[in-house]
Amino acid sequence: MTRPPVRTGSAGAAGAVHFSLLGPLTARRDGRELPLGPRKQRLVLATLLARPNTPVPVDVLTDAVWPDDPPRTARKNLQVYISAARALLGPAGDGGADRLVHGCGGYHLRIAEGELDTLRFGSLARAGRAAAGRGDVAGAARLLREALDLWEGPPLHDLRDSAGVAEEADRLEARCLTVYEDWAEAEIELGRAAVAVDGLRDLVERHPLRERLRAAWMNSLHQSGRQAEALAVYDDYRQLMARELGLEPSPAMAALYRSMLGRGREARRPAVPRRTPAPVALPAGTGAFTGRREELRGLLDVLGGGEERVVVVSGPGGAGKSALAVRAAHLLADPFPDGRVHVRVRREDGTARSRAEVLAELGRWCGIAEARTEIPATATGAGVPATAAGVEVPATAGALAVLAEAWQEWQARHRALVVLDDVPDEASVRGLLPRSGKCAVLVTARGQLPGLAPVHRIALPAPADGEALELLGKLIGAGRLRTDPAAALRIVRACGGLPLAVEVSGMRLAVLRHLPLAEYADRLDDPSAALDELVAGDVSVRHRIASGWRDLAEPDRWVLGRLAGLADDGCFTLDRATVALGCGERAAIRAVESLIDAGAVTSPAGEVTAHAALYEVPRLLCLFAREQTAAGEPEMAATGAQGTAGDREASGRQGAAGDRTGAPAVALSPG
Repeated sequence: MTRPPVRTGSAGAAGAVHFSLLGPLTARRDGRELPLGPRKQRLVLATLLARPNTPVPVDVLTDAVWPDDPPRTARKNLQVYISAARALLGPAGDGGADRLVHGCGGYHLRIAEGELDTLRFGSLARAGRAAAGRGDVAGAARLLREALDLWEGPPLHDLRDSAGVAEEADRLEARCLTVYEDWAEAEIELGRAAVAVDGLRDLVERHPLRERLRAAWMNSLHQSGRQAEALAVYDDYRQLMARELGLEPSPAMAALYRSMLGRGREARRPAVPRRTPAPVALPAGTGAFTGRREELRGLLDVLGGGEERVVVVSGPGGAGKSALAVRAAHLLADPFPDGRVHVRVRREDGTARSRAEVLAELGRWCGIAEARTEIPATATGAGVPATAAGVEVPATAGALAVLAEAWQEWQARHRALVVLDDVPDEASVRGLLPRSGKCAVLVTARGQLPGLAPVHRIALPAPADGEALELLGKLIGAGRLRTDPAAALRIVRACGGLPLAVEVSGMRLAVLRHLPLAEYADRLDDPSAALDELVAGDVSVRHRIASGWRDLAEPDRWVLGRLAGLADDGCFTLDRATVALGCGERAAIRAVESLIDAGAVTSPAGEVTAHAALYEVPRLLCLFAREQTAAGEPEMAATGAQGTAGDREASGRQGAAGDRTGAPAVALSPG
């Protein structure tokens, strides 16, 4: 696209490093460009900066640096590049914490908006669209132009020989193209079409089949008094569509062409239509929503930018996934003018709804439901009768297929946001995700849903102590929190930082005003009483954890019970897991990774290799698993363990099981 004016620098604290991806990869400190090292090191840094405040898997970094045949030393070399990146990045602004950390989802780079031009670009674009939605067209044009002025050329053009970096650069260019279209339409509505004519011509030459660009170019030419040229743009487009795709221009484009025929300039100036309020079906936001600032900013940037159609937010039950998703959906009205809807994929008892039920609810919301009848009581699950469940589903498989196709067609024609909350597995949502168009789906799930691809992933770790204390203070009052800050810290740590547990603690303490914080902290510190204390009315942490426990396959429950008994704090190494499970190293790795996929085990910051990593079962889940074991939860038979681990291990299981003296030949036998 036409190169905008070059930036002269970014404001910020003295000594801070400012990174740029909107052009060649650069880093500046106090206006001075910094050396970024050899090419492979620059590729690692570019990949991390392209996904700020989001875990970047090690495999993604490896593919960016060595796309074809990684050397045997790839992981060690990657650690060297990461160390160099840490030295360049320096500490984060919040207390000097390391801004590049490693967790179960990969390397997580924490970076503020003022330190990275892509984050600033996204913020300005959202502000511009919000201004347009309020009717402030002049303000929208100014903000969108400011966003475009951050660009210094094709993004990351010096590193595009890496397929992974090239893909990220293409996404950035797509976002810029959309913002340019927004800006051009705002200028046209303001009667200043001449400022956009040349840029639109250049972009149409590069993207000849992009209809929105063509329409803006036609409008800008027409408003500038160049009617013959505007009509020629349409004729060229019609011939190109017929030649390349065998299609006609859309009805909207044809209507624009007809409106220009035989009309004067006064009638040609198109007004951007102001939409009527779109349908919204979202739960009310919670006033206690606290923290998750980086994750929320990342969600708004990714979904608001329009380049990602599916985002998966994963984390253990009670981590605050639903609250984060609903908060983001409330803030994303402008990018999704055709509506926002929240649909739970589980029932209140934790059982999964059928895809037909979810699809029928979506169909009713968008007005496409057809060929439906009331669902039989036996199909609603848990003995819920059809009238109580309040759902209707397609009566036949054929009707379901018709509705599914209608849903896909609706998504292709609209720009809406769908929140699919508490998804149990990939199969529950795979047919609901958009195949094309501008709709976006935000999925929350306890597990990682590794079978969904390609998607943008955000993993929710336990919040920092400060965020957990902030949540507790909102519920019990900041004054009461200050009376015994040490006890308050013990409370949130006894909750494992789990937002649901902290919230339940706050609700209990808000009612039990006489109860000293230290006494309640003592109760939570007692492993035999902690889960009994975490109940407030009909809200029970134990109930939520039990739902997640039921989701696990029986072999995974047995493994989790064994791992939960390894240490009081729930932490363990691969060596300890191998001994506890009585199996070979390879089988232990597969078992632990299966629980990571399910969201039952986390990997705190540590080294990349499996041997050096410190795994963890979250405290409250650890207590629950021990309870189940003590209560006589049926242990796995050896053959049952083989059914899970044996499938994962395939032919290498026997050799791995024999790596350790005394380890049984069958993988994950209860011993």
